[in-house]
Amino acid sequence: MQKLLITLGLGIAAIGALYPYLRQLGVGQLPGDILLKEDNSTFYFPVVSCIVISLLVSVLFNLFRSS
Repeated sequence: MQKLLITLGLGIAAIGALYPYLRQLGVGQLPGDILLKEDNSTFYFPVVSCIVISLLVSVLFNLFRSS
């Protein structure tokens, strides 16, 4: 359990550190992401970005899964 938490924490820290570079690649701004702007509020839900990231993570886990 400790190894899982450390790995998860390092993964979140890596994503946070790489976020400006991921933003330049267009992650979070894909067609199909929901963006609603009103006068003084904004609602953003990255549907397609979440699906793409989920697929990539699933593929990576399946590649590195110990058999």
